Amino acid sequence: MEKKVGLIGLGIMGIPMARNLMKAGFEVTVYNRTAAKAERLAAEGAKTAKTPREVAEKNPVIITMVSDTPDVESVILGENGVIEGLHPDAVVIDMSTISPRATRQIAQRLAEKKAHMLDAPVSGGEGGAIAGTLSIMVGGAADIFTRCLPILQAMGKNIIHVGDHGMGQTTKLMNQILVAGNLNAVCEALVFAQKQGLDLEKAIEAVKGGAAGSWQLSNLGPKIIKRDFQPGFMVDLLQKDLRLVMEGSELNKIPLPATTLVHQWFTSLEATGDGKYGTQALVKAVEKLSNIEVKQKNA
Repeated sequence: MEKKVGLIGLGIMGIPMARNLMKAGFEVTVYNRTAAKAERLAAEGAKTAKTPREVAEKNPVIITMVSDTPDVESVILGENGVIEGLHPDAVVIDMSTISPRATRQIAQRLAEKKAHMLDAPVSGGEGGAIAGTLSIMVGGAADIFTRCLPILQAMGKNIIHVGDHGMGQTTKLMNQILVAGNLNAVCEALVFAQKQGLDLEKAIEAVKGGAAGSWQLSNLGPKIIKRDFQPGFMVDLLQKDLRLVMEGSELNKIPLPATTLVHQWFTSLEATGDGKYGTQALVKAVEKLSNIEVKQKNA
């Protein structure tokens, strides 16, 4: 089993993922554009690198966890990128959420260097990253998945190999369609309940264990009624994922009317400067139609 792992990208998700790898006994080398975040992990036992290339030179497995497709392309394929330092038979595991088409193109470039790629985006947010309980959906060769499974198990619990390159990313975008639609339903339901005078705390408790129950309702519903919009996952990041969904929808001629609506809700939040809030801030857009603010009675 590989015991040396590099991790590039120390944001809300990357830092706890690195910590869980270290807890599991892996020797971890980290890189981040903002060096202070890497130094924080160095104080906890991680090694640091000055470039993505250096991470690849020192590790047989390199994880990337950055924001968007151009960021992944930059750290892997750009100047001083991972591709310049790869050893033959190395594995790059991209755990960001990016374009499936770009993923396949990156995998081809790595294959030309005799290296391998897994696309392994995650679901579970900051809480799942901290607890090591992320759901991980993985695309790539089955034997490379098996080789890297112990690394993934240090960070997640529900780890499924879903197919070839790009299929992990496609599964994640499917996940985001479900997240967005369900979150919209939660917001509409809470506005409906608020407008008619329901005790929101009791109402959530009454329905969350039945057929209407969901992660979004149980975890974000209480935050919404407390007006707690601190991010576990930011509006801007889910909106980026929905842009990838829209791109796939257009390329493949797949109408997605409900998802398109939620995408527009999030666009309105970005326009009003709410993009850095947690995704539960979606309720702000829904509230405006009814001229009401959702909140529990003692909030």
